[in-house]
Amino acid sequence: MSGEKSGGESMPGGEARPGGEGSARSGARVPRAVARLPHQVREELSRRLRRNRRAFRADDVQVVEPPLLRRAVGASALGNCMEWFDFGVYSYLAATIGKVFFPGASPAAQVISSFATFAAAFVVRPLGGLVFGPLGDRIGRQKVLATTMIMMAAGTFAIGLIPGYATLGIAAPVLLLLARMVQGFSTGGEYGGATTFVAEYSPDRRRGFLSSWLDFGTFAGYALGSALVTALNLALTDDQMLSWGWRVPFLIAGPLGVIGLYMRMKLEESPAFQQQLDEHEKALAQESAGSEFKDIVRNHWRALLVCMGLVLLYNVTNYMVTGYLPTYQTETLHRSSGSADLLVLVGMVWIVILITFLGRLSDRVGRRPLYAVGAAAMIVLAVPSFWLIKADGTWPPIAGVLILATLLACFAAPSAATLPALFPTAVRYAAMGIGFNFAVAAFGGTTPLVTAALVELSGDDLMPAYYLMLAGAIGLLTVRFLPESAQVPLKGSQPMVGSREERRELIATSKELYAFAREQEKARRS
Repeated sequence: MSGEKSGGESMPGGEARPGGEGSARSGARVPRAVARLPHQVREELSRRLRRNRRAFRADDVQVVEPPLLRRAVGASALGNCMEWFDFGVYSYLAATIGKVFFPGASPAAQVISSFATFAAAFVVRPLGGLVFGPLGDRIGRQKVLATTMIMMAAGTFAIGLIPGYATLGIAAPVLLLLARMVQGFSTGGEYGGATTFVAEYSPDRRRGFLSSWLDFGTFAGYALGSALVTALNLALTDDQMLSWGWRVPFLIAGPLGVIGLYMRMKLEESPAFQQQLDEHEKALAQESAGSEFKDIVRNHWRALLVCMGLVLLYNVTNYMVTGYLPTYQTETLHRSSGSADLLVLVGMVWIVILITFLGRLSDRVGRRPLYAVGAAAMIVLAVPSFWLIKADGTWPPIAGVLILATLLACFAAPSAATLPALFPTAVRYAAMGIGFNFAVAAFGGTTPLVTAALVELSGDDLMPAYYLMLAGAIGLLTVRFLPESAQVPLKGSQPMVGSREERRELIATSKELYAFAREQEKARRS
């Protein structure tokens, strides 16, 4: 494990940290392997060694076989890809859907009504999290993720089959709302479960990189959905899009769901869940979902607040760029739908290129610096970005979108590794379902609706930038309370490594760290 060398702070429990004043007084030589450990890794390993009262043995360290790891990451990323394929399609077709299902309203009211239906799905997301989260902690992550995949595919496919207002009248938007609520309910268990699953499968040293593939799937799905809508807009007339063209992307979700379900049914349960399966059954068998919710809020409220602050930062930016920006350009800046779609698509492709690089970077420099730099940059660059987006010409709007896309990538890349690390294994899925979905419902999914309404009421087309600045300030405050989790084992889980050689290295390092800590303790007592 590569990392910085430390100064002279105290190790938890009173031992002097390698290189510090205590080692100088005792004359102890700092083991080279110990000195190379990053600060947060050294502290976590020290806590675990003191609790075990011995160095690690082979059965204390979990080796993840590469084929299992690839399947786990791939199947989870595909689920997110499908979810965001639908999201990209709905966002890009918001104006068209408004005309199909709310034909009697003004253009502005049609957009707001379409976004209100979009936001309604987020109202039921916390309910989905409350149902699927505890269920995933009881019966396993894999089973619940297979269920959410079925529901998501069914809800998306159904939207493509619903007749418009001209055929069914008021029943048409009601059915649209119901289909969106099915999607929202399933999504309440999707992201929290997928991040938990991938984080529990990933070796500690590479969790940021491997987990970033989950959000790679997110933005790849969005890019595919938006690219398909862009191609349809360019190939079909407005009448054809209103008549049948808008249905095509939703109908494609059915086959995608079958493929995703097949991949998820082939997965094995995560090692961390298998390790604590008996403990889960004993601790949770007699506990209702309601009492578990109360216990999580009472015992993990600090971690929940940090989770919600980071989710707010990520998702306000996310839904502003992916959900609202296409409509902002067509309805507020009066640009063609083709140019608006292409502009945001450029941003999505840029995120896909950046995200795994930033995930790997978070393993090296830590999650906190990446969040902090991105949040501070958001406060400074939000208004200039929208000035560029509003400008005439080709390159200034592209530059504005690329700035926002880069900031979004800084929040997306570490999220799937950071959020599950806030909670112990026994309640990780449920706690993620609570923290993530409540924050998304309150702040993320409502961003397009609230921003569109604020622009309409105030007449200020920089209102989206001010909204992003507020999210950046909240995110910067949240980072102050975020514990660093890069390269650190998950709470309540065994240390995870990617090979037997890495396990031997970790065991050898633990022996040196344990011996050094004992030597320091003897020197202090004498």
